[in-house]
Amino acid sequence: MLQCVPGGRYIIVFLFSFSGSVKLGLWLAVVSHHSTVHGALEFIPKELYPVLFKAAFMDKRTLVLQDLVQTWPFPVLSFQKLLRKCQHCDRALLQEKPNKLCDPIGLFSLSFLCSFFLVFPSKRQCLQVLDMTGLQDDGIDQGPESMSLWSRTVTLAKACIDVSKHQSKCTKRTSKRRKGPYSSSVTLPPPQPVSVEVHVDLFVNSTSYGVLKDALQNNANSVLRLKCRDFRAEELPIASTVGLLEFLDPTGVRQVDLRFNNLGLSGLRVILPHMAKFTNLVSLKLPYSNIDVRRLSAGMEGSLHYFATQLSRLSCLKELNLGSSRLSGKLRQLLGDLQGPLESLELAFCYLLPNDLAYLSQSLHTPTLKKLDLSGNNLSDSLLQPFQHLLEEASSSLLHLDIMECRLMDIHLESLFPALCRCSQLRYLGVFGNPLSARGLKNLLQRTMGLLYLQLVIYPYPVDCYSENLPWVSAELQQMLLTASRTDVVWTTNLCRHNTLDYFNL
Repeated sequence: MLQCVPGGRYIIVFLFSFSGSVKLGLWLAVVSHHSTVHGALEFIPKELYPVLFKAAFMDKRTLVLQDLVQTWPFPVLSFQKLLRKCQHCDRALLQEKPNKLCDPIGLFSLSFLCSFFLVFPSKRQCLQVLDMTGLQDDGIDQGPESMSLWSRTVTLAKACIDVSKHQSKCTKRTSKRRKGPYSSSVTLPPPQPVSVEVHVDLFVNSTSYGVLKDALQNNANSVLRLKCRDFRAEELPIASTVGLLEFLDPTGVRQVDLRFNNLGLSGLRVILPHMAKFTNLVSLKLPYSNIDVRRLSAGMEGSLHYFATQLSRLSCLKELNLGSSRLSGKLRQLLGDLQGPLESLELAFCYLLPNDLAYLSQSLHTPTLKKLDLSGNNLSDSLLQPFQHLLEEASSSLLHLDIMECRLMDIHLESLFPALCRCSQLRYLGVFGNPLSARGLKNLLQRTMGLLYLQLVIYPYPVDCYSENLPWVSAELQQMLLTASRTDVVWTTNLCRHNTLDYFNL
C-alpha cells in the first residue's frame, strides 16, 4: 500500500519500469503521500525525479517538492524545463497561473532555504544551479492567489538575506567549537559551504530596492548567489539603478528593461556606460524615458551622440525599445552605428518623420526584423508610403507587427494590403485603435486569410458600430473564419486577455 514506507518504495521503483508510458495520474497518487516518498527517496532512481517533481508541483505537494530538491541528483534544477510539456503530461505548467502556496519561488520559504543550505549541506552535493527563470510574469487575468514577478523578487531577496544571516551565525558557532583545547587563539577553519547559483528574473521599484540591494551585496560570500537573467526596474532614481546594475553578474544578463524612470538623455548618459560590461545583453528596453530630440540645445546634441555611441558598444543587441520617446528625424543617428542588425524594434509614439522610415527601410536592420512596433505614429499621411516600402523590405522575416492607433482608415489599409500580404511568416497583427469600419475589418480578414501562420489579430471597434452592439460584428468575423477553416486564428478586441509575442519566444 502507498501508506506504508516499504511498500511505497517498491511501488515507486516498480512504476519506473513504466515511466515512458504511465499517465501522470499514477504519479499524482504517489506524491499524495509525503511520508511514503520521503522514506523511499534513497531507493528512487534519479531518472524518476523530473516526473515526480512535476506531479508534486501540479498537486501542490510542497513538502514533497522540498524533499526532491534537497536530494536533487543533477547539477541543474530548471523549473522552466521541468514544468514544460513532456511524455508524461501534455500540460505546460509554466503557462498556468502559479499559486502562492506552490509557486516555484514561493515554495522555497525562508525556513526551508535555511535548512536546505545550512543544516543539510551533505544532501545537495550535486546541485550547482537552481534555475527559476522563465516563470509567468504579472500577467493576464492574474488572480489574488498568484505571485507577481515583483513579489517573487522580494520573497527570494528576503530568503537570501535570511540565509546569509544564518550562515554567518553557523560559521561563528562552528568556529568556536573548533578552537584548540589548549589555546583559545588556535582555531581550525570551518568547512566551506558549497554555493549554488540561483538564476532569476528580477523586477524592482523604489519600494523593493532596499531589500534587493542587500541581497545582491551578500552575493560574494553567500551560499545562495543570485544571477540575474532579465532585469526590470520601474520608477527608480538614477543612482539606485546604477547601484543595482553594478551588483549584477555581467555574464548572466540578457535583458535590461528600464521604464517610467524619467531618465532623459542626461540620465541615460549616466546609466548606459554601466551596461557595456553586460557582454551577453540581447535586449534593451527604455520606454517612457522622457527623451525629446525635437528642440536640442548644443549640449543635448552631444548627449544624443554619446547615447548613440554607447548603444553601438552593445555588440550582442538584438532588441531595442525606445517607445514614447520623441525621436523625430534622429533614427539614423541612433541606429546607424550598431554593430549588428536588430531583430526587434519598438518605436511606439515616437513622432517619427518620413526620413526616419526611409532610413529604416534601407538599413541593415529591416531584412532581419521579426518584431516591429510603430503604434501611435501617424501612418495615414506622409508616413504611409515610406511605411509601405518598409513593410515590403521586412516582409520575409516579420512575425509581429503592431500598428495600433496609427489613424489608419479603410482607404489607407487598402493601400497596405499588397505589402502586408507578402508577410508570409506573420503571426501577430495589432490594428486596435484605428478608425476602421466593419466593412474594412471584413476586408482585412479576407485579405489576410492567406497568411497561414497568423495566430492573433487585435482589431478595433468599427467606427460605424459605436452606437450599436458589437457582438454581431464579432460573430460575423468568426463565421468568416469558420467558413474559411481558419478557426485557428484568434480575432479579438481585448488587449489584455491574450499574450502578444515576446522577442525571446519568436
